[in-house]
Amino acid sequence: TGLVANGPSGAVSTARSPRRKERITLLMEYRQLGRSGLRVAALCLGGNTFGWTTDEPASWAVLDAYAEGGGNFIDTADVYGRGIPGGKVGESETVLGNWLHERRNRAQMIIATKVGSAMGDRPNEAGLSRQHIMQGVEDSLRRLQTDYIDLYQSHQDDQNAPLGETLRAYDDLIRQGKVRY
Repeated sequence: TGLVANGPSGAVSTARSPRRKERITLLMEYRQLGRSGLRVAALCLGGNTFGWTTDEPASWAVLDAYAEGGGNFIDTADVYGRGIPGGKVGESETVLGNWLHERRNRAQMIIATKVGSAMGDRPNEAGLSRQHIMQGVEDSLRRLQTDYIDLYQSHQDDQNAPLGETLRAYDDLIRQGKVRY
């Protein structure tokens, strides 16, 4: 299945539903992500409730519907699930990783996740220091069951981490192939 350009920002996609045998025709608008060459669905699916207020089966149903509708851009964060009664750090990434693995559609999806929020109570379990970013990416890659993250973002500012240190860490992750943008 592929995308056929239909105007400057839209595309028509013909896909086979993973749960149904018929072919479906979809209309999803795609846009360039910033100044990159990456094209993403205009509607990014936020996964912040996956695994806690939306259980795994319901999360998968949402993800399936989004993908069947032509969506390819999913946002999550390492911290989603922390601090919620019954929630666990990284639960959203874990649910998304399980879905990507089971559906075998990682190459078709653009995955955005974030780092910087408090993942625990220890001094270096938060912020945008090189140490926290490097540990954070490894943890996110494991939970997402992938070897790269398409878009890795700072979830919040960190006045204590030198900006150069943060940017160098991101640059190193891109050079290592663990992060694309």
